[in-house]
Amino acid sequence: QLVEELRDAVKIAGKDPEVEVVMVTGAGRAWSAGVDLKALNDGIIEGTFTSDKMLNDGNELMHLLQTMPKPTIAVVNGFCYTGALELMMAFDLVIAAEEAQIGDTHAKWGVIPKWGMSQRLSQLVGPQKARELSFTCEPISGKEAARIGLVNKAVPLAELDDTVNEMVNKILGNSRQTIAAMKHLYLQGEMSTLKEGLQIEQDFEKAITDRTEFLKDFVNNK
Repeated sequence: QLVEELRDAVKIAGKDPEVEVVMVTGAGRAWSAGVDLKALNDGIIEGTFTSDKMLNDGNELMHLLQTMPKPTIAVVNGFCYTGALELMMAFDLVIAAEEAQIGDTHAKWGVIPKWGMSQRLSQLVGPQKARELSFTCEPISGKEAARIGLVNKAVPLAELDDTVNEMVNKILGNSRQTIAAMKHLYLQGEMSTLKEGLQIEQDFEKAITDRTEFLKDFVNNK
């Protein structure tokens, strides 16, 4: 239910012209502890999800986060395990509390990932570190996650909101249209070879009109 509702909320935010940045955080001690264990037990047969709805809703949510023309930020305030880690990696940026615990526990429960863990985790931290995290099921702190490149930044929990607001304000000071274009190009590059990605960038055309006056003023006042 949570995945479905979050998917619908992200879909609405992506189309709302008043929304410039999408942030998702958790309430209480967790960002998300992953799939409910009862639902997991009811929906898994021999390590494979039998609920097409859960699979499809989750993958649609991640696709929306990656393709909407707005920056998305995961504000990881606490526990972030397994399916939640898969979801976290679909955000453009991640800021975590140093105290947060982040881990892949698919192997602990005997479940094969279907929301992108095996591909995105190795892209972010490298194949050897990804294997270590998945094989041992040992969580790491937000501070360690920042050190290995799994999250952008980690700060004490008490400073999390201020740190996120500071980053958002920096983003809002720049061209929304250019950010949307850059987001698209980064995603295309992640799914392509370097040669293909360079060609995609060369061929990409997008009118950028929200910095015309800014550029004029900069040139005239220089």
